Amino acid sequence: MSPRALVLRAIGLGDYLAGVPALRALRRALPAHELVLAAPPALAPLVRLTDAVDRLLPTRELQPVPWRGRPPEVAVDLHGNGPASKRLLQELHPGRLVAFAGPGGGGEPVAGPGWRADEHERSRWCRLVTEAFDVAADPDDVGIAAPTEPASVTAAVLVHVGAASESRRWPEERFARAAAWARARGETVVLTGTSAERARAERVAGAAGLPSSAVLAGRTDLQELAATVASARLVVSGDTGVAHLASALATPSVVLFGPVSPATWGPPVDGPHTVVWHGDGTGDPHGAVVDPALLAITVDEVVAAMECRLPAVGRRSSATHRARTA
Repeated sequence: MSPRALVLRAIGLGDYLAGVPALRALRRALPAHELVLAAPPALAPLVRLTDAVDRLLPTRELQPVPWRGRPPEVAVDLHGNGPASKRLLQELHPGRLVAFAGPGGGGEPVAGPGWRADEHERSRWCRLVTEAFDVAADPDDVGIAAPTEPASVTAAVLVHVGAASESRRWPEERFARAAAWARARGETVVLTGTSAERARAERVAGAAGLPSSAVLAGRTDLQELAATVASARLVVSGDTGVAHLASALATPSVVLFGPVSPATWGPPVDGPHTVVWHGDGTGDPHGAVVDPALLAITVDEVVAAMECRLPAVGRRSSATHRARTA
């Protein structure tokens, strides 16, 4: 019976994709192990598109891991640095626990590398795996396969109007003006978001002069969303999961950052992506009002970035242009 390794990363879309380079390094470090990822079930379509994980074990954030059978030979905490995630793995009595140094579930110290708050998310987890297993890890190894099923609705420009918190949501009227610019130049535009953001997307569509059929918010599962992103010529998004999806599928993108620095969550620097940011990284990514740094981004500079990216998409340019970053 093959040895088994359990990896905990039970968080969202962008978090999963930021962990893909570390998962690939783990796959190389443990080629004989069955690699099991404990993560939300909604991520299953993307896990199938990533050549690193053998099996998804459905679980929720910081909920008990439904592990069955003998303890895992290795358990890796790719979730965070707090005692709660360490405790979930310690309760399974793994042969080896790989985690950043800090208190465990019972308060006892857990050995490991030190946590660096200002480290890029992809680099952080690659460093953990590299130091634990002495294996090379490339933080920019983010690519996943495109879905084999084509998108039911395709568009040249995909505008993602939502984000997990208000502090990372660019104003509706500005998204509408950017979408209207793309429509005016003859591009097909769709608006994506969650079901909770459908009303927001409908307001953006109305202000941009787009038909209701352009609103895909709440109408796509993750498989369909990935297929739509893969088929697009350009993605315009805030600092949210869809931006990471564009990076993973090598779809050109314009990404608007506000409270969080792109130095910690931005796309690979050698990809076809434009980052727009005027902040200092001290904002609240979970805030209830739009971050001032995000409000500092004008429609004109986003349109300029879109115009810069659209002519190059046929060649899938590898150069990354960064707008003013301070």
